[in-house]
Amino acid sequence: MPQINWYPGHMAKSRRLLQEQLRAVDAVIELCDARAPLATRNPDLTRLTRGKARILILNKADLADDAETARWLEHFRRQGTVALRFNSNGGRTKDVLARIEAATRPAVERAAARGMKKTVRLMVIGIPNVGKSTFINRLHGSGIAKASDRPGVTRANQWVKIGPYLELLDTPGMLPPRMDDQEGARLLAYLGSIRDQIMDTQELAGQLLLHLLSLRPEPVRARFKLDGEEPLNDPQIAVEAACKGRGWLISGGRPDVDRAAALILDEFRGGKVGRITIQPFEGQE
Repeated sequence: MPQINWYPGHMAKSRRLLQEQLRAVDAVIELCDARAPLATRNPDLTRLTRGKARILILNKADLADDAETARWLEHFRRQGTVALRFNSNGGRTKDVLARIEAATRPAVERAAARGMKKTVRLMVIGIPNVGKSTFINRLHGSGIAKASDRPGVTRANQWVKIGPYLELLDTPGMLPPRMDDQEGARLLAYLGSIRDQIMDTQELAGQLLLHLLSLRPEPVRARFKLDGEEPLNDPQIAVEAACKGRGWLISGGRPDVDRAAALILDEFRGGKVGRITIQPFEGQE
């Protein structure tokens, strides 16, 4: 697969705005995707927000393997990071709000010592498509922040009032200006954090299918009705086998590879292939 790089102009502008508004926040909530917790963290954002209290949310945990998520959470906690799992489409907000209260308590107590009731402000950061806007909507209880399953929808910072004394700043997803880790970039592409339009989606879907088969062969073969005897060691062969299994065919019985590529990506991203962590913890430390 060719080198993957995607850094649209609005991300450079968003980076400057983030730096300017950091002074206005008491803490940072960083979201990553529980299916690839390291690949979906932007080291550049970590450097920019250094010195702020931080809460790491492993979002979309309902789409990841529970045991793997537990290993990743323990790993981050051993590093001294406050981390918890969450599902923005139905997760409990009580634990998140408790973590916010703990992280911002020193600032609240300083204000109280001066006789003031402080409004706590937090910045929500992360790469594209990890669910920042959906997460904020979940805490707010309504669809106040524009959300989509496509990267790059949020283009500007937006303050959202969660309660009388709590405000969150929704920020656009930001990738590193350069993607030196191409293995990690492929994981981002599988998850939809990079625009499909800049890549060969047939190649991408085939690579994803091979990756999923290496991790969870039985549910993946069952989902795409793949012949258990047929060796699948090439992306194109894998996509064509899925076409045959699922009946994605066009005139003359030829494989409809364009349709197959789109559906393989969509079904994985939507959790229809099963709860699979594409970046297992083992060997990542």
